[in-house]
Amino acid sequence: MKAPCLPAAYLLAACWLAAGAAVADDKPANPAVPAEFRGADLALGERLIREHRCSECHIRRVGGDGSAIYRPTGRIGRPAALLAMVEYCSTELKLQLFPEDVQAVAAVLQRDHYRFKPAP
Repeated sequence: MKAPCLPAAYLLAACWLAAGAAVADDKPANPAVPAEFRGADLALGERLIREHRCSECHIRRVGGDGSAIYRPTGRIGRPAALLAMVEYCSTELKLQLFPEDVQAVAAVLQRDHYRFKPAP
């Protein structure tokens, strides 16, 4: 017995949806964001910061509300250093974050605290 064919309308709809998804992923990069953080999943970064209770560790280290740890004029002076610091925290605390997780967390910190300008 021969397998039934999908109606042409279903095939056309599937192709259209696939093409739309590809176009949605190709939206232009935001030139106001440093290249290191473009395409980062900010919702993922926010969730990881909450789940791993980053603020609690920062409070133990610097006191107050923990935000004093974010010093744009300190040793974190460029996007690559921020990525490296998030990776360092992941390693030291055995969080086992994937590179895209590190990028997501760093992108949230960039947005909320550091605000580095993109390289010219």
